[in-house]
Amino acid sequence: MLETGDVVAVPLPLGGYGACQVTAAGEHLTVCVLDWRSDQVPDLDDLRAAGPLVIDHHAWSGDPEVVNVAAGEHLPVGVVRLGWLPVRPELPRGTNAYGSWSSLGLQVVLQRRWDLEVPPEVKAAYKQARHGRVQVDLGAGPVTRSAALSSLDLRAHRGEVRWEGLDALPHLTTLSWAGDERGLAAALEARPLVTALRWESPPDVVDLSRTHLHGLTLAGPGPRRLVLPPGLMTLWLEGEPPEAVEAASDGRWIVLTTGSAVPRGLRGVRELVVEAAGDVTGAILDGPAELERLRVRWSRPYGGLAGLDALPRLHTLELFNAYGVDAPMLPAPDGPLRRLVVDGFRSSRSKAVRQRYKGGDVVVEVRGAKSDRWLATNIDNPLRDWVDDHKRAGEAACRAYAAAARAIGELDADDPGAVADARVILRRFVETLNGIEERYEIIDTVRREEAGDVFFELAERSGVPPAEAEAWFGDWREF
Repeated sequence: MLETGDVVAVPLPLGGYGACQVTAAGEHLTVCVLDWRSDQVPDLDDLRAAGPLVIDHHAWSGDPEVVNVAAGEHLPVGVVRLGWLPVRPELPRGTNAYGSWSSLGLQVVLQRRWDLEVPPEVKAAYKQARHGRVQVDLGAGPVTRSAALSSLDLRAHRGEVRWEGLDALPHLTTLSWAGDERGLAAALEARPLVTALRWESPPDVVDLSRTHLHGLTLAGPGPRRLVLPPGLMTLWLEGEPPEAVEAASDGRWIVLTTGSAVPRGLRGVRELVVEAAGDVTGAILDGPAELERLRVRWSRPYGGLAGLDALPRLHTLELFNAYGVDAPMLPAPDGPLRRLVVDGFRSSRSKAVRQRYKGGDVVVEVRGAKSDRWLATNIDNPLRDWVDDHKRAGEAACRAYAAAARAIGELDADDPGAVADARVILRRFVETLNGIEERYEIIDTVRREEAGDVFFELAERSGVPPAEAEAWFGDWREF
């Protein structure tokens, strides 16, 4: 257990180390990120004079980076406890912000990039931008946009683009694009604040090596060849993966999310997220030879695991909706595994999992365990995890979905009145959720998005046009 004054070194997303100090301890630990970055783990003496990391990149106002972390949260593998130092007077001892150990290094990287790579005039334009409306002309005529717009969807743009029109949007950081390149890479190279890109149906060759991207999502058929920038931290492959990828250090610093095989050129990936619908086996896991962290999220709660013992460096395993997993599928207790998190599990298997690692070095966390009897009725219910927040509220939400899904399934798609009948069913479903929220107050941002996904899926199943469904959901919901 860490105490006030304890100092730790944290690995940074693009290599090297930052440092943090606990400045107050109680129910939560108040942790201040120090103004430090080094290629190697620092010595305690290196940090005696370190002040707080002051954050002023983008919309941050120049305050120290300090967060509350749950006192019982285990330090991630790779974080190094250095020892104890007196807490300097300039280090904050309180905050209203909350976070986790795993996220503390990111601000060090973002602030350093802002300081060293973003030109002064670009910083000034960002800071001086005011709320209001501006005229933006990307080649199809001027349109009015918010001056504070940060995300721009250009997937429907046809023909050549007047890329200089983007300069009217000094807050722009995210683009969505589709189809051929049409000057996109050069436009991104010239705009260091645009650090996130979603590209649908990319061409055969994609070269983003000179851009400033931190995050890239590719959807649809993958390119034959993909060249990535050295500062990329996250890569999402929503469709078929590229045939070959060129990345710094074979992707060592990239968190890769995929639902299929890891492409050639990313064997150095150390952190992999698998979006799975069925079993996760060596067909996916054979690629990254240096894999240390694996997160599997099942969209359907039936998939199993195989081949994990063939990963010699795997120290952290996180499983979500793991209702098809049992203890023998997990890594051997005498292997490299040091942390296992299972969120969404059969309670009948929890004891066997804990027994498998009892007395060893593996920290085991099992959350959201549910009985086989309850799952027999609700395993396919998309709101099943709401019971983890509140049993009665979650069960009421599951019943509401089950009733709506059953009623939608009984509609006749050829009946001219089917959409009108669906409207009644869907409204009853939303009003039931309104009542659940009024009574139990459990629908936060995540649950609101889940409720919306369920509503739109039911609406699509009953033939309701998407625009109409969006209007209904917006008008009816009170959460």
